[in-house]
Amino acid sequence: MHVIPYLVAYAALLVFAAAVVGRFIMFSKMPQHLRWELYPVAHEGGGKAVYGGSFMEDFEWWKKPRETSVAGELKVMIPEILFLVALKEHNRKMWTKSFPFHFGLYMLTACTVLMVLSGLLRTFWPDLEGGALFKVLHWVVLVCGFGGMILGIFGAIGLLIKRLTDRGLKSFTSPADIFNLVFFIVAFGFSLLYVVLFDRDFTTVASFVGNLMIAKFSALPMAGNPGLVYAVSVVLLSLLLAYIPLTHMSHFVGKYFAYHAVRWGDEPNLPGSKHSKNVPDLLNQNIGWSAPHIAGDGKGKTWAEAATENPAREEEK
Repeated sequence: MHVIPYLVAYAALLVFAAAVVGRFIMFSKMPQHLRWELYPVAHEGGGKAVYGGSFMEDFEWWKKPRETSVAGELKVMIPEILFLVALKEHNRKMWTKSFPFHFGLYMLTACTVLMVLSGLLRTFWPDLEGGALFKVLHWVVLVCGFGGMILGIFGAIGLLIKRLTDRGLKSFTSPADIFNLVFFIVAFGFSLLYVVLFDRDFTTVASFVGNLMIAKFSALPMAGNPGLVYAVSVVLLSLLLAYIPLTHMSHFVGKYFAYHAVRWGDEPNLPGSKHSKNVPDLLNQNIGWSAPHIAGDGKGKTWAEAATENPAREEEK
């Protein structure tokens, strides 16, 4: 019976990996976006990003090599990912609920990575066990594990209450949104209950994660009688891991494209570029919008027709 949790976890990891790769491929194959023309662009080089400038300011810019800055992107993306900077600036009330939820997820991710590292070190460098490095890893795992579950539950409850009581969110809240938050609360709740009652030093959890990394299906050392709580927590966390990338919560993949391919996608459409090959085909696609300025005559238009017509021109009688 002790093999079942391992098999469930492996199945969840397989589904998670396949779903993330599938989402990435889906987003990468979507049609080219419309240019937003929003500045500053974080990867703009030559010191222009500071004041919202662009390489197009330079004389005959198309003849010069582009200057881009990866560091500039990281300076924007890392705070945005970790601290949800844009949400804090534009919706502070939502941020107070969403930030602890997301930061709790990051802490649990860090906890898992550190347990994997600890397990690999214990397997391949057993002489290090008991040393200063293991002691530091152990305490960081405890802080990230307990902190992540508590913050995740607190944030999920806050978001659930917000969605159920805020009139402005009702039209954007679906049954799936409610289910997702309840799922997190229940899964994290069972896991927190298990470690508080039976595994406060994360010994069993760390052994389980370490065994997963080396395909070792041995029974785990367990204090007390965890029984059902242990089994339910493993199954719930595994199902949650597999479920996340199958839903709109996969926005952690889409956010990369939203920033790099849309918001910061400023590659010019020059002769011979990939855009010059794609744009003609995209312009010939039909627009499915029913707005009067698009289908006022009852017939849809192509993007080329919509882009070249003069909306101010009076119709011929």
